[in-house]
Amino acid sequence: MVKRKILRGLTGLFIVILIIDVIASFYFYDLAISRGPKDFLSGNKDLEVSAETMEVLLDGGWREWVSEQEFEHIEMTSRDGLLLQGYFLEAKEPTNKLVIAAHGYLGRGSDMALYGQYYYEELGYNFFTADSRGHGRSEGDYYGFGWPDRLDYMDWINLLVEKLGPETEIILHGLSMGAATVLMTAGEDLSDNVKVVIADSPYTSVHDLFSYQINRMFHLPSFPFIHSTSVVTKAKAGYSFKEASALEQVKKAEVPILYITGNADTFVPTEMTQELYQNTKSKAELVTFDNANHGESFVSDEEKYKKVVKEFLEENFEK
Repeated sequence: MVKRKILRGLTGLFIVILIIDVIASFYFYDLAISRGPKDFLSGNKDLEVSAETMEVLLDGGWREWVSEQEFEHIEMTSRDGLLLQGYFLEAKEPTNKLVIAAHGYLGRGSDMALYGQYYYEELGYNFFTADSRGHGRSEGDYYGFGWPDRLDYMDWINLLVEKLGPETEIILHGLSMGAATVLMTAGEDLSDNVKVVIADSPYTSVHDLFSYQINRMFHLPSFPFIHSTSVVTKAKAGYSFKEASALEQVKKAEVPILYITGNADTFVPTEMTQELYQNTKSKAELVTFDNANHGESFVSDEEKYKKVVKEFLEENFEK
């Protein structure tokens, strides 16, 4: 009789926990994956940057620069039927060099003009950026965190090579989610036209990122919440958190990769970039920026950033 009561009690407790987990998994899907405003990031201390950085991001000259450029608007339909929007800026002088820039979570292609201005004005390259699925003017009701996006970027690469010619040489430059995206792309059967990948503030995998964030933001363990949310994401968005792994992709990469991170990054911890670097199959370099928070390296020390990029390109690209 006592054993039966204990068993009933445990069964009831299990059912309650299961119900809570199911509710939580749909809540976290809507919170992070489903397209829409993400108020939970407002006031997040891990995303705080210096006043100087904020001024550049909000009112820097690069914003005026991008508004003055005559970008060619290019549309592409993804393999699963989404209409995606891209923006191409032809170099002032003929060149076969092209930068494809991938933006971060909740951003849009135009955000990458912060880097595009350097590539276009100082290096004289063609520049392309796109609104990733679920962002900006592109279709999609969820955020892919780089995994479905990697196929989109492979198709953008092929489209642009067809447009510009078979001699086109490409840099993939990504920031945050965009950095994970270009790393995930690098692990695929990549076009020989891609010569260099630059990943600024990437995460190892969506599972690792969310496991870190659920503890930091909500003081909850990753199990069972991240695992069950991954199941919901697989059902609704077509990918799971563990398969969305930049770490596994760089183990297959053949293109040189430059990793950039700030040693004060607490949103995507610096250790993730270090782990990616240590597991990269291809030639790789890691550069850390002192006192830079997430995605802040370029603004915190623009001169060093440009120098690092230029030297890496001279060694691996401009030959």
